[in-house]
Amino acid sequence: MLEKSCTEFLNLLASKEPVPGGGGASALVGTIGVALGSMVGNLTVGKKKYADVEEEMKVLLIKSENLSNRLSRLVMKDAEVFEPLSKAYRMPNGTDGEKKQKEKIMQEALLQATLVPLEIAECSVEGLRILEEYANKGSRLVVSDAGVGAVFCKAALQGAKLNVLINLKLMNDQQLRASLDDKMYKLENEGVLIADRIYKYVEGQLCCC
Repeated sequence: MLEKSCTEFLNLLASKEPVPGGGGASALVGTIGVALGSMVGNLTVGKKKYADVEEEMKVLLIKSENLSNRLSRLVMKDAEVFEPLSKAYRMPNGTDGEKKQKEKIMQEALLQATLVPLEIAECSVEGLRILEEYANKGSRLVVSDAGVGAVFCKAALQGAKLNVLINLKLMNDQQLRASLDDKMYKLENEGVLIADRIYKYVEGQLCCC
C-alpha cells in the first residue's frame, strides 16, 4: 500500500473503500514521526560538535530504521486484518446456525483487528522513546524536527488507541477485553507523558522570550 503515491493513498483513504482506514493511517503517521527522528540522527552524525554522541546516534539510526520498517508493514497489515472483519459483518444471520457461525468468525476477526493497532501503539511509544534521545542529544539545528516527530508519534498512538477501543467494544471475552484494554491504556499513559515532555523541551529550546 505504501508503494502508492501520496496522492493515490490519500484518495483511497478518502474513498468509500474500507481500507486503508484509521489504523493504517496511524501507522503511516507513526512512520513519518520516526523518519523525522532519523533525519535528526543523520544530520548529527559526522558533525565535530556532536562527536561525543556520534556512536549513540548511529545506534539510534539502526533502531529507527528497524522501527520504521515495522510500522510500514503495519500499514498493510491493518488492511489485511480488517478484511475478514468486514466480510464477517456481511454474513447472513437469519437462522440460529447462521448467527452462531457469524458470531464465531466475527470474534476471531475482532481479535486480529485489535492486535494490529495495539502493535502500532507499541511501536509509537518506542518511537517516542527514540525521539526523546534525538531531541536531547541531536543537532540543535533540527531539534524542532524531533519535536514534530514526537507530535506525529503521539497522534499515531492515540489514533491506534481508538481503533483498539472500537474493536474491544464488540469483543465477548470479558477477561481478554479487560487485559487488552489495560495494556492499551498503559501504553497511552507512557507515550503521552514522553511526547508532552519532548514537546515542552523542544518548545523551550526554540522560545525567543
